[in-house]
Amino acid sequence: MKNLVVFGTSGHARVCIDIIRLTNEYEIAGLLDKYLPLNSERFELKVIGNDADLPDLIQHYNLENCFIAIGDNSLRAKVAESVRKAAPKLLFPAIIHPSACVAKDVIIGTGTVVMAGTVINPGTTIGDFCIINTGAVVDHDCNIGSYSSIAPGSILGGNVNIGKYSAVSLGANIIHGKVVGSHTVIGASAVVLKNIPDNVVAYGNPCQIVRHRKEGDKYL
Repeated sequence: MKNLVVFGTSGHARVCIDIIRLTNEYEIAGLLDKYLPLNSERFELKVIGNDADLPDLIQHYNLENCFIAIGDNSLRAKVAESVRKAAPKLLFPAIIHPSACVAKDVIIGTGTVVMAGTVINPGTTIGDFCIINTGAVVDHDCNIGSYSSIAPGSILGGNVNIGKYSAVSLGANIIHGKVVGSHTVIGASAVVLKNIPDNVVAYGNPCQIVRHRKEGDKYL
């Protein structure tokens, strides 16, 4: 098996680690975290350093792969950039839960996680470092921009476009053909019946813009 390091120690990381173990393709060498002490343990794995230590860790553990298990879209992007600078030869595999139903022609970018019970139908493209969370449904011919996240139980109709860095929250529904802009948050249980622009928070049934947000604002 190929060696892999996981960046992150949150609950989201725990789920990603479980999926990595279930795929039986990678040996997890350890965890990277800036805030936990070296050699502390999480999920039966040791913290072996942070992104600044990567050049030495690559040699010591013969690392080939890294998975960034961070739930916040903007923070995940910052960490990905930092890791790439520190270790430009590391690969970022996509990980897919064995129970996910993914059509053969679906394109999934690097560093993306597809969790248990998801359905992704034909013609869909998912960008880099995305999260398709537990039980989400992404219908045919959708396009999901890099660093975006689709929360548990959300449903996207066919031909839906989600912009980069956007988050579709728990149980939201987006009807066929609608566009959600970049850096936008769709609230829990929202029903999206019209296009939603960039840099807003929108929720409700029907979904309405509630306020504007800046790129990188926290939402989790």
